[in-house]
Amino acid sequence: MKKIFIGATVACLAFASHVYAEEPQDGGTINVVVQPEPPSLMIGMYSNGTTQQVGGNIFEGLLRYDKELNPHPLLAKSWEHSKDGKTWTFHLEKNVLWHDGKPFTSADVVFSVDKLLRKTNARLRASLEFVDSITAPDDYTVVFKLNKPFGPFIRLFEVGTMPMLPKHIYEGADYKTNPANQHPIGTGPFKFVEWKKGSYIHLTKNEHYHVAGLPHINDLYWHVIPDAASRAVAFETGKIDVLPGGSVENFDVPRLTELDNTCVTTDGWEFFSPHSLLWLNNRQGPMADKRFRQAVMYAMNREFAKEVLWNGYGKIANGPVGSKTKFYDKTLPNYEYNPAKAKKLLKDMGYDGTPVRLLPMPYGETWQRWAEVVKQNLEEVGIKTKMISTDVAGWNQKVADWDYDISFTYLYQYGDPALGVARNYISSNISKGSSWNNVEGYKNDQVDKLFAEAAVAFPDSKRQELYSKVQHQLVEDVPVAWLMELEFPTIYSCKVHDLIDSGIGINDAFGTAWIKQ
Repeated sequence: MKKIFIGATVACLAFASHVYAEEPQDGGTINVVVQPEPPSLMIGMYSNGTTQQVGGNIFEGLLRYDKELNPHPLLAKSWEHSKDGKTWTFHLEKNVLWHDGKPFTSADVVFSVDKLLRKTNARLRASLEFVDSITAPDDYTVVFKLNKPFGPFIRLFEVGTMPMLPKHIYEGADYKTNPANQHPIGTGPFKFVEWKKGSYIHLTKNEHYHVAGLPHINDLYWHVIPDAASRAVAFETGKIDVLPGGSVENFDVPRLTELDNTCVTTDGWEFFSPHSLLWLNNRQGPMADKRFRQAVMYAMNREFAKEVLWNGYGKIANGPVGSKTKFYDKTLPNYEYNPAKAKKLLKDMGYDGTPVRLLPMPYGETWQRWAEVVKQNLEEVGIKTKMISTDVAGWNQKVADWDYDISFTYLYQYGDPALGVARNYISSNISKGSSWNNVEGYKNDQVDKLFAEAAVAFPDSKRQELYSKVQHQLVEDVPVAWLMELEFPTIYSCKVHDLIDSGIGINDAFGTAWIKQ
């Protein structure tokens, strides 16, 4: 019997208060595809989607979030803030152990956020500009002092944004070369066992997990299967139980979801609202001219890509803020598919036919085909385009070193422009070495000012006014070329229960999942 759950409501989020339609059963193994193989599991230093998928089940944040982005306790059991919104106090659980048996305390929180993540996490660093100090008055209390109220502050505490990392492992060591990066130690429901490169990543049940009765399953295997057709076959034959969103080619989704005993959901992306775009290197060549960037927008047939490559999933993106993200402006002008306008803009700027390098996203055949479509669209309006192919590590390196002209990517928005959007456009977030900040090199003092004011404005109507202004300015400047608001279906065997129970989906799903024997 086939079951399909599209947009199902998350009944309950907090681990300790889960309510089940059936009594969960303990034991068993869940096999999951991870595609592509992550460059690292160190979630505090790498923001790749697959790093977060695996790492989010090893590490934890202070809070979890449901699909409406409401916060729930996790490593922090409670919290409160001052009337002026500038002091936030978190009270930690007292029975939490790191996977090596050491106690988790407030010292780990202060070190993780104020030391390690300030240095290694570009996205969080932008939000931490509003935090003056982080202190620990005792072993189980942490106080954040803000320099001004910051509306989305309470949404910073999920595992992918602010993972807790062990001070006793990382303090005084080089963060990026620490051996623990190869054998991660977290507080989560699963412990790292083995990573056989090119084959699988094995996690096992944390017998000392701080939430009583969890996790239910004994072992979790993330399988690396490079060939897309083989991933689909592995699910059909029962070798794989879960296909996370994006792990099979889109053209296989309709067939796989029709299989018996197969469930599918689009839940679990609410916190991320993945936004696909083309990085346009504003520093060099024709990309430095706004008219060229506008021409790229008019040249692309994005409706074709949505219907043919993405099976109709998702929505055409026409600006920096996704339609499911707070403060989206519905009045933005539309960049429709119009090759004639693109050609005119190129003629007006005197484009001389200088070739551009196009870097596809190395995440499978769908992305490769999309790159081929974009290449064809660009060449049809006279933009000579050379495809540069890389693996995941190579893509990370080229983008982080600004060694590209145009590059595919997709970025998470985290529910609020101050968290997941501003980082892509503010000039203070231009820094070599990361592929997840303002790598296009866009600089606009007015945009910087609007983002800064909007982040702390009150009430929300004022934030909307400021964010609308910045969206219209960015749509005029086209620092990047927006493609689609992506929607990824997760396909899984119906023997797996309670798989998606938070707003970040697979990234922290397996702590509560169980298998019906």
